[in-house]
Amino acid sequence: MSGAVSQAGANPPEYPQVLGHPRPLWMLFMSEFWERFAFYGIRWAMVLYIVAQFHAGSATGEKPASELYGAYLALVYAGAIFGGYVADKIIGYQRSILLGAVIMGAGLFMLASPSETIFKLGLATIIVGNGLFKPIISTLVGKLYFQGDERRDSGFTIFYMGINLGAFLAPLITQYLAKKVFGAETPAYTVVFIAAGVGMILSFLWFWFGRHQLKGIGLPLPEQASMARVALVAFGGVCAIPVFFFLLTIDAEILQYILMALLIGPAIMLLIEGVKVGSVARDKVIAMLIILSFNVFFWCFFEQAGSSFNFLAEKIVNRDIGFESMLMSLSGESSFPVSWFQSVNSVAIITLAPIIAWIWIKMGSANPSIPRKFSLGLIFNGLAFLLLVYALSSLIGDDGKIPFWTLFAVYWIQSIGELCLSPIGLSMVTKLAPPRLTGFAMGAWFLSIAIGNNLAGIFAGHASGEGGMTTVSAQAAYMTGFYILAGAGVLLFLIGGLVNKLMHGVK
Repeated sequence: MSGAVSQAGANPPEYPQVLGHPRPLWMLFMSEFWERFAFYGIRWAMVLYIVAQFHAGSATGEKPASELYGAYLALVYAGAIFGGYVADKIIGYQRSILLGAVIMGAGLFMLASPSETIFKLGLATIIVGNGLFKPIISTLVGKLYFQGDERRDSGFTIFYMGINLGAFLAPLITQYLAKKVFGAETPAYTVVFIAAGVGMILSFLWFWFGRHQLKGIGLPLPEQASMARVALVAFGGVCAIPVFFFLLTIDAEILQYILMALLIGPAIMLLIEGVKVGSVARDKVIAMLIILSFNVFFWCFFEQAGSSFNFLAEKIVNRDIGFESMLMSLSGESSFPVSWFQSVNSVAIITLAPIIAWIWIKMGSANPSIPRKFSLGLIFNGLAFLLLVYALSSLIGDDGKIPFWTLFAVYWIQSIGELCLSPIGLSMVTKLAPPRLTGFAMGAWFLSIAIGNNLAGIFAGHASGEGGMTTVSAQAAYMTGFYILAGAGVLLFLIGGLVNKLMHGVK
């Protein structure tokens, strides 16, 4: 099949089936696994490293560290909107993934430098590469299935488990390498960042050698075949790095306005395309945009995991759970490592994903619509914050810390909400978007996450306050989080029927 047919969104070729799904799904699964290993390998370390390296370990560095983390994470997802356009219109999906992997790898290795300037340039480089990689590989998953194929949601769930398997192993392996393999001879955070860079190399190699399985899906259109276009995109990416570097250094609230303005443009373009195609396509775009607005709230509070929850775990959670000798042998620490909390969400996802999927199937005709599933995601996220508020108000021990199990449980409760929302969202975009702008719509999906992630950094800064996190500052912030999530979840549940009508039977 030609790249022209594949890129245009026609029916996919006949693929060999592996475990009931097209064989390329498993190649994309592993490519995404290694990319997520790289991404989550640095997630647990970033804010702790920024405070330790660039603020001399002072608690006053928590707020700027959280805001930088939130800005980085926001721009990682915001870059997806440009990556979607590049893949759709300039170089094709496969080349976009390969070029993005190379650029991301370079940025990850730059993080190992002790220079704050080079560190931020490394973050900016990762942002550019991720924009070319992340939305496109997700879009390719959708293109493996016919539009009416009932296995599509299941395929995205399997792909999502690949994401979480990489996210689960990354903190464990990078922690082990830093503490047990290289030890004091090499700075721990340097090991973490280099290990993440190696993970990105493996992602590139996996896709490079496996891309023939796609049978033309994602190849450039005939007019996009020139390698000069790839060189032009690479040059544009290099030019974009200083722009993202600048955006990482500006005030977080100013960045928030910029991100919101960026979403308005794609929203208008998608609406125009929907109107051109017809009233049904227009309604589907409207439904998608409504759900994207609620998506912002979910990720604002879910992404406390990489910022305020890290400081909470380090300062306010009692991590002495016994098994000192076993923990020392596995992690080099006598208490439960802060980094390991980053793996709890992934364990919960891997454990609960089959159960949630089974529940949806067993519910049959009573299976909640996509908007109602999103509302459940928001409500479960809110319940996690309610548990933290209770712990911070009623379960403080004599040591001034909350029990280990409370934060552990928070990650599990949030994971239920994530399973109601995130894998369904990826599939929803491929179903509701106009066919010619599927990659662009996937970029808009990630841009809504970007807005939430930048808000997450701002919110985490409030949770820490100017002088560092305390039980009082954390309790006040997390109570606000509960009210916002509960309110948004209930509102979306109430209007879910209307949104579902706009989707015209898409499930």
